[in-house]
Amino acid sequence: MSKPILAIVGRPNVGKSTLFNRLIGERRAIVEDIPGVTRDRIYAETEWNGKEFGVIDTGGIEVRTDDTILSQMRDQAVTAMDMADVILFMVDGKDGLTNADSEVAELLRRTGKEVILVVNKVDAPSRAYEAAYDFYELGFGEPVPISAANMTNIGDLLDRIVEGFPEDSFGGRNDSIAIAIIGKPNVGKSSLVNALTKQNRVIVSPIAGTTRDTIDTPFTYKDREYTLIDTAGLRKKSKVNDTIEKFSILRAIAAIERCDICVLMIDAAEGLTEQDKKIAGYAHEAGKGLLIVVNKWDLIEKETNTMRDYERKIKAELLFASYAPVVFTSVLKKVRLFDIIDRCSRIADARTMRITTGRLNSIIEDATMMRQPPSDKGRRLKIYYAAQIGTKPPLFSFSINDRELMHFSYARYLENKIREAFDFEGTSIKFVWNEKRGERK
Repeated sequence: MSKPILAIVGRPNVGKSTLFNRLIGERRAIVEDIPGVTRDRIYAETEWNGKEFGVIDTGGIEVRTDDTILSQMRDQAVTAMDMADVILFMVDGKDGLTNADSEVAELLRRTGKEVILVVNKVDAPSRAYEAAYDFYELGFGEPVPISAANMTNIGDLLDRIVEGFPEDSFGGRNDSIAIAIIGKPNVGKSSLVNALTKQNRVIVSPIAGTTRDTIDTPFTYKDREYTLIDTAGLRKKSKVNDTIEKFSILRAIAAIERCDICVLMIDAAEGLTEQDKKIAGYAHEAGKGLLIVVNKWDLIEKETNTMRDYERKIKAELLFASYAPVVFTSVLKKVRLFDIIDRCSRIADARTMRITTGRLNSIIEDATMMRQPPSDKGRRLKIYYAAQIGTKPPLFSFSINDRELMHFSYARYLENKIREAFDFEGTSIKFVWNEKRGERK
């Protein structure tokens, strides 16, 4: 299931986050013209010429520092190097070669990984050779001169990156459904993987945080292929004091990015916590399928409607992901374990469902008749046309007269009407609002 990974490293303020944003096509990393802004690694996925790979942005490396934050940034960058198949070593063409660059280069040589040396801030092609000349002595071959800010020579750089990945990194189509088991430490994630696969694939311990890395386990059920991704527990940042656990968080978030469905496990006794909501938010924002699994249900005293009331409470607290079904289980007692996989199978189908344009527009027309679109200052929202333009998650395009008239509450209303008509349980659905040219006045 894994895609090859590129890590972008270098000393502070050489333009790593700017390049990261250019490669993934969106402004996800914080960019400021001062050293040390990027403190945590950020993971995203992108593609070049049909080849998909992951990208990790890192904070600037200060090799010789006693500062706590800078030391953690350095250690996290080193772990990113360890995860990467190719390392992009960025330097500043305007500053020239510095002692800090040489110290970073020494760290990179120890990894034994493929390293591409990139000289950033080379805005004029005529300066390319001059800007790159001093960096040859670092010993990483011919530097690639670029300007991340101006997108200069980015295509050639991407060609070099893809060529640097191992030949077997880009496999053919994999129909296996990737399920990431996510949640706080010690809620039973590794035990669930072991119980489903009927083998001790993952180390299990009552000590929270035993799982440090993500572990992929192939699994077949009812003639359908799955890959179970066990992840390290995600804790509040204030509680992430151990350096190794900090590294585990990146791997867990990377697992969310590359999976199809997230199974969020919570402890029945603790209930849904603020941290659980944040973890669900990671999955929702990434457009993944989502299933809530309440573990250790055997430890809860039951009364009439206990399960129903518990589920209602979860739905009320997860309004942004109220589409997520809930399964109550006890991994220890092996209760309803395979209900989890059955639900995941249905969610996978929902994520690939396509709705005909005629049927979709009929639903939207009925919805607008039942509840008029919003208006502002005498101008009313008009919906001309809707069509499904994507899957995983389902993506719908609406042709309208004015985006500013599409209020959040009405968008939620339309989403609910689509969900009432079609079984999109377990998956987010996304909308794109396109103004009809010449209509907004």
